[in-house]
Amino acid sequence: MSEAKGHLRAVATATAEPAPETASSGITAPRSRGGSSRFLTDVLTDLGYVDGERVERAIEEGRATGRPPERVLLEAGIVNPDQLSRAIAERYGLDHLDLAAFNIDMTAANLLSATAARRYGAVPVAFIDEKTLLLAMSDPANVLAVDDIALLTRMEIKPAVASSEDIHALVARMDRFEDAVQEAVDESEESAQLEVVDLRESADDAPVIKLVHSIIAQAAERGASDIHFEPTSDMKGRADLRVRMRIDGVLTDATTVPRRMAPGVISRIKIMGDLDISERRIPQDGRVGLNIEGRHVDVRMVTLPSVDGESVVMRILDKQSVRFELDKLGMQRAELERFRDAFTQPYGAVLATGPTGSGKSTSLYGALLHLNRPEKNIITIEDPVEYQLDGITQVQVNPKAGLTFARGLRSMMRADPDILMVGEIRDRETAQIAIEGALTGHMVLSTLHTNDAPTAITRLIEMGIEPFLVSSAISCVVAQRLARTLCSNCKKRILIPAAVLREHGFQAQSDMEAYEPVGCVRCGSMGYKGRIGLYEVMSVSEQIRTLVIERAPADTIAEVAVGEGMRRLREDGLDKVKLGLTSIAEVARVTGSI
Repeated sequence: MSEAKGHLRAVATATAEPAPETASSGITAPRSRGGSSRFLTDVLTDLGYVDGERVERAIEEGRATGRPPERVLLEAGIVNPDQLSRAIAERYGLDHLDLAAFNIDMTAANLLSATAARRYGAVPVAFIDEKTLLLAMSDPANVLAVDDIALLTRMEIKPAVASSEDIHALVARMDRFEDAVQEAVDESEESAQLEVVDLRESADDAPVIKLVHSIIAQAAERGASDIHFEPTSDMKGRADLRVRMRIDGVLTDATTVPRRMAPGVISRIKIMGDLDISERRIPQDGRVGLNIEGRHVDVRMVTLPSVDGESVVMRILDKQSVRFELDKLGMQRAELERFRDAFTQPYGAVLATGPTGSGKSTSLYGALLHLNRPEKNIITIEDPVEYQLDGITQVQVNPKAGLTFARGLRSMMRADPDILMVGEIRDRETAQIAIEGALTGHMVLSTLHTNDAPTAITRLIEMGIEPFLVSSAISCVVAQRLARTLCSNCKKRILIPAAVLREHGFQAQSDMEAYEPVGCVRCGSMGYKGRIGLYEVMSVSEQIRTLVIERAPADTIAEVAVGEGMRRLREDGLDKVKLGLTSIAEVARVTGSI
């Protein structure tokens, strides 16, 4: 709501030139608020879209055919729909909305059904305040439509003008979102409980169902990995539901669900995940499988009781959007060869390290796909099993049933495996069994939470694993981060002084040409679209094995590894900055003080 109000405040003080450029917010103010006394053709002429002589011919043709002259001009291609809608906004003294650039609030849009929006030629696109909707219309003279929408939404209406093409495209998008997820939810709820039927048959709850489906489909379309539903209270204790999406690893605001719809939204999500809708005091976990526009998406959800109410986080696992091919992860040739040489050995341990969400599991999945052959028995134990791979036995950790990483790994060792993958080494027992497996003729792949590759060695020793076992078992450690890639449509070339690079911890002797984010419609005004990996691959050589046995600190191990050819995370990031793939600010953000 606050963003829409900010846009409108800016509009109130704006002055527009003839045929003004669309503002980044998508809202353009008229030159005057003079009402509708002028003919629309006069406004088109004043704005410079058409000359007076052509207007006179259009008027004559309109009289002969019974069509408005502006329709004649539009059909003849003299003016386009955007120019016509700008002229209409100018004539009525209303704001003009470019819906391709405007940040549409889908919560507001879903207050009106797609059928009604199509009938009225109007769609709510934002909340101005708690009681007022911003309504995009192609014909603001249709006061009956404004009155009807006010009755349907039970809110006050502030009309604005958008082109009919933009409104039709938005209505089609609403239809597609609703239909895509509706079919999937129908499939996943064939054996659902009675509450589902009651919810779907309730006319009052229908907008809630539509809203939840729309948010999920919108998140999948934008490539979001998580959706956060977070209650927020004002000074009077009234709670709206803030919706954020994690896109390319960064949370961005998506919409705000009004407080009167918030309980229904949380209940709907719980029903989808087969959770107890009456339990609000303890966390709950659930999952649902959806088919969105022909592709399968696995959605996992967790509820958390907070002081303002229940919050929900939905994790979207879209296998088709994840690249498992090793040559597409972003490793440069030397690092990729070092990594491949390590995991193709008949035995040993290969570790992937980094914080949560840095792509460790994706790297290991890529290795498994490379190793997956009929003559190999591959078993994994994960928490959770994020992506199911054909030809591989995958075990899901279940602590409630007593199936932990350590217990599952011990059983897997007796199942005649060639290759083992442990989702995460969390404790000494799991680490001990994994190391022993690597020393008894198995290839073991696993993840560990450390900031860089050398620290993974010392972390295992700190867990209580004997240094001589660590030195013998570990063959390679890969540290990684995920950095956002610059939008190729709007990135801007810049020159970064060497002094600035050194100030931020980068080794640089001269100025460097690079790119910086700008923001456009195609990247959602973020300046970035997609992500690429930054890697630090350390092979455990004989010299490093000696240091491990001597319990040398991580810094000493790192110095030797760099001397043997290891490139640090920041060096890899700097190379990708030079290639124009990401920005220096993004590399600094994801690597921190490394």
